[in-house]
Amino acid sequence: MNSEHPFAQYVRILGKGRKGSRSLTYDEALAAMTMILNGECEDVQLGAFMMLLRVKEESAEELAGFTQATKNHIKPQVPESLCVDLDWSSYAGKRRHLPWYLLASFVLADNGLRVFMHGADGHTAGRIYTRQALKELNVKTANNWQEVEEQLTANNFSFMGMENLCAPLQDIIDLRGTFGLRSPVHSFARLLNPLNSHNVSQGVFHPGYGPSHQLGAKLLGYSRLSILKGEGGECECNPDAPFKMHHCFNDELIEEEWPAIFPKRHVKPKTLELSELKQVWSGEIENEYGVGAIIGTLAYIARLMGRATNQQDCMALATQWWDKRNTSRFN
Repeated sequence: MNSEHPFAQYVRILGKGRKGSRSLTYDEALAAMTMILNGECEDVQLGAFMMLLRVKEESAEELAGFTQATKNHIKPQVPESLCVDLDWSSYAGKRRHLPWYLLASFVLADNGLRVFMHGADGHTAGRIYTRQALKELNVKTANNWQEVEEQLTANNFSFMGMENLCAPLQDIIDLRGTFGLRSPVHSFARLLNPLNSHNVSQGVFHPGYGPSHQLGAKLLGYSRLSILKGEGGECECNPDAPFKMHHCFNDELIEEEWPAIFPKRHVKPKTLELSELKQVWSGEIENEYGVGAIIGTLAYIARLMGRATNQQDCMALATQWWDKRNTSRFN
């Protein structure tokens, strides 16, 4: 008989049937993802593993184990001296509204906060992704950690795509068309925090992911992490809807909801023109929804970073940050 492949045990744990299957422990998730990242499993095993997880949905222990394995994998390339004030994940893309979250991140940069953003693009048709919007703003993305350091020093902002952050995970993301579904990588990548920032921000579309990511952050020992039910799944406030947030602040798990900024919903734009980002930033045109999304997102970040604790004070600080932006940044 052929001997069993070492990775088969992890597929079996997830796929042994309704009564026999279970979630992976933290250690099992860590070991399994380490093998995947090292290329030590077969393609057919990878497909089965990812889709079994997708059907089951990842537990907090699995999220933390997968994340830690990835952090271990990329650690040798990450400069220990490189630090940021905020880790910001961007993996969903936008289709109903422009990516106003990008302008919020640049407002923070203009107010002296170092922001590192990471993400992936192109996995779902018809969406606008961070890299595409950055190109419209004439902002270069980073291909390596030296460029990240240079960009943070020059502009307090840097974006790195997953293909440069962790190429094996990008390969799995690229299987979206083959699977017909997103893989768990789209979920746990939001927890990566590769520069070990004290403040970690992530957006989710389904609020049910909030509690598992909260617990995952606790297992990973993150100081302050906030999860926003964001517009389109990005870390962006929808000013027409309540702010639904899950926090993990120094091991304390908090659920919080703020009311919507606007009493009535805005009409969804018929088309999305990326050029409007520059125009709203410079003050050339007005966009009530867009500015509301930016300030609301900044208020959420203020809450995450502990700059204020209630919506009124967070909104006041966010408005101050917006007013202090460098309106000529993208000229």
